[in-house]
This record gives sequence, structure tokens and C-alpha cells, in this order.
Amino acid sequence: MIAGIHALIYAQDAVKARAFLRDTLELEAMDAGEGWLIFALPPAELAVHPGEESGRHELYLMCDDVNAVIAKLGQRGVEAAPVRDAGWGLLTSFQIPGAGAIGLYQPRHPSPLRPNR
Repeated sequence: MIAGIHALIYAQDAVKARAFLRDTLELEAMDAGEGWLIFALPPAELAVHPGEESGRHELYLMCDDVNAVIAKLGQRGVEAAPVRDAGWGLLTSFQIPGAGAIGLYQPRHPSPLRPNR
């Protein structure tokens, strides 16, 4: 029934944000016309958390080794927030130029993407 997810990041400087996603994070992209890049994303999972407010959504990039990823990003001039242990994963965030912060985490929870981990 569902074929995929199309996520949006709103940016005051979309050109800078797209260049960062393409060049720094090395996400594959297709030009949909006039420089409008659509990025391929790795497989995704979706969780629903209880909350005091409905309608709030968060976007996290996932990795197998958060410290290795932030070290590599650091070599490219990207500063990450301190890593914190949330029990179910290790979390940090970093800025996408022109688009604000995005989360990055190393999950420890069971995942349909990695059922044997």
C-alpha cells in the first residue's frame, strides 16, 4: 500500500542546504529540474511515541557508530552537539547550513531494518 516516505526540510537557504546534503553527507540526488534536488535516503523506520501534544514530528538520521560519523563530519567542518545516552540510543545533532539542526542517532533498540542486532 505505502511505497515510501517523502520527507521535507524547509530551509531559508535551500541552495546551501542541498549542497550540504549532497557534498558533505554524500546523499545521492536527482535533479528534478531547475536545481531542485531530490535526495535518496537509506531505508527508514517509523515510531510513534506518546506525547503531551499531537502533530509534532522529528527527523533523525541513523548510523551504526555515532562517534565515527561525527568524527568524519568534523573533518568536513561540521560541529555536532555532545553525544547523549538516551538508553535506547546515542543521540546528537548538527546544523544543516541554511536549514537548522537535524538529529543523528545510533539506535540500541530492536529494529525492523536490523532484526538480528
